[in-house]
Amino acid sequence: MAGLVCVSIDTHFVKAVCAIVVKGHWDNLLKPKIGSSVTSTTINQVLQYLSLDESSLSWSFFKLVELIPNYKHSLQSSWTMIQILTKKKQYKTAQNMLEKIALKDFLSSPTVLNALMENPDDSHSNSHILSWLVIFYANSKMTQDAIQVFEHMRVNRLTPHLHACTVLLNSLVKDRLIHIVWKIYKKMIKLGVAPNIHIYNVLIHGCCKSGDVEKAEEMLSEMALRSICPDLYTYNTLIYLYCKKGMHYQALSIQDRMEREGVSPDIVTYNSLIYGYCREGRMREALRLFKDIKGAVPNNVTYTTLIDGYCRVNDINEALELREVMEAKGLHPGVVTYNSILRKLCEGGRIKDANKLLYAMNEKKIQPDNITCNTLINAYCKIGDMKSALRVREKMLGAGLKPDQFTYKALIHGFCRAKEIECAKELLFDMVKAGHFPGSCTYSWLVDGYCNQDNEEAIIRLLDEFAKKGLLIDISVYRALIRRLCKREKVDYAQQIFNLMQERGIIGDSVIYTSLAYTYFKLGKGIVASDLLEEMYRRRLMVTLKLYRSFAATYADDKNILGIFWDCVVERGLISKSVLKYIQQLKLLS
Repeated sequence: MAGLVCVSIDTHFVKAVCAIVVKGHWDNLLKPKIGSSVTSTTINQVLQYLSLDESSLSWSFFKLVELIPNYKHSLQSSWTMIQILTKKKQYKTAQNMLEKIALKDFLSSPTVLNALMENPDDSHSNSHILSWLVIFYANSKMTQDAIQVFEHMRVNRLTPHLHACTVLLNSLVKDRLIHIVWKIYKKMIKLGVAPNIHIYNVLIHGCCKSGDVEKAEEMLSEMALRSICPDLYTYNTLIYLYCKKGMHYQALSIQDRMEREGVSPDIVTYNSLIYGYCREGRMREALRLFKDIKGAVPNNVTYTTLIDGYCRVNDINEALELREVMEAKGLHPGVVTYNSILRKLCEGGRIKDANKLLYAMNEKKIQPDNITCNTLINAYCKIGDMKSALRVREKMLGAGLKPDQFTYKALIHGFCRAKEIECAKELLFDMVKAGHFPGSCTYSWLVDGYCNQDNEEAIIRLLDEFAKKGLLIDISVYRALIRRLCKREKVDYAQQIFNLMQERGIIGDSVIYTSLAYTYFKLGKGIVASDLLEEMYRRRLMVTLKLYRSFAATYADDKNILGIFWDCVVERGLISKSVLKYIQQLKLLS
């Protein structure tokens, strides 16, 4: 009975508030007697009542309520207001309001969306609102949230706007999540969304990013079936994809097709075709096409592509001349242009000319980037001038640039070649601290450096030094050290690292066991090798095709003994049938 009275009072209060609003007695709402009784549930009910009116009373009421002391709109009342605005086709206001609440209260969560969508039958408004939400999240680089909202729409059979699908797919392509692009596209088609030229352009751009020519051609055929004509962007993307894959004939065929269909090539088209020739070193064809450009004006990209092409074929003088032509045309070479020339000068050991070029860059206020600095650092490291290499790194830091993986690897390799292994080691620690993965070759340089100095103990100490500096290392570090020590036949030290690894709770993988087993086998310690292979069998550690090929390349000079070792591995059942078949085919060919 008390519950019925409560409901009756609430309904009476809602009607009273509605009456105040309709009569225009707005000030009464701000009086403590009424204002203190207002709750989010009341606001929600009042909004629904007022929405039946053709005027904009609901919006005026919503804004006025914000002035009540200590009152804050709930997510539900905000959502109700957005729905009302959408029904009244006040889309811009609704969209702006949605974007304000989109980052709050886990709005993309299916649980929250289910609670908010009290009237699931209102598919028209819900499709609008959720499509806007997908667009907002995708544009805000909150891709996972955008996907969640899209999935909520799919489950509730709500058709997303075509623009929302385009923005979501484009966001996924930018993030290189191409496998998800195709899943979303299939679901989009099932929901009844008819793709247009913009959708197909995004999909073909995705094919370009993943290098999938077959899929791009499939999309082109699908467009034809839907009577959708490719536009300039479609053709340019396809031409660039073909040129990137070295399929220059197909790229030229696309150019012929676009011209037959009345689509005029622009400078992007020509730049892609010139790039295709340049990357293959076909500079005569590139220059001929450059001279034949019609209806478009060569830009920085055109000249930079040609300059890079000349550098690729070791014609540095032609590259420098073209830079002068470029400047005479009123085009200003950027850092990318200078980097191409700088790289070639450094490769040819022309460090003085490289420094002159740097001075020219400085004169023209062109800021060097990481590639500029790394090119110079690598050049100095190659000639053993480590002081100059470190000076460039200091200038790099001074300019606000952060050393990347290439910077560290060049310096570490340089110090190892200069036999300054301790300096190389400190840089290795800096590299790991900076969050970069050194890779097996970096560790190999250190192992070689210490072994050349007969200081193998330093390699063992390296692991403790990592721990003292608070740097966590995983199996990849142990694997790299063991492999290199095994290659140098320092199996006793490799075994020490293996033992340390096991003591620290890290279990060896196929690479580690195979490396140790082969080295013991090669050194005539067959029993130890046999025990390791037995352990591999117990732990079901198999020799994969990738591992087999890696060993074949690393120990190419050990053909006879490696062949006998593989026979032992096969006898133990450590090679799968597919790998065994590959080995047998190789034997037949040899």
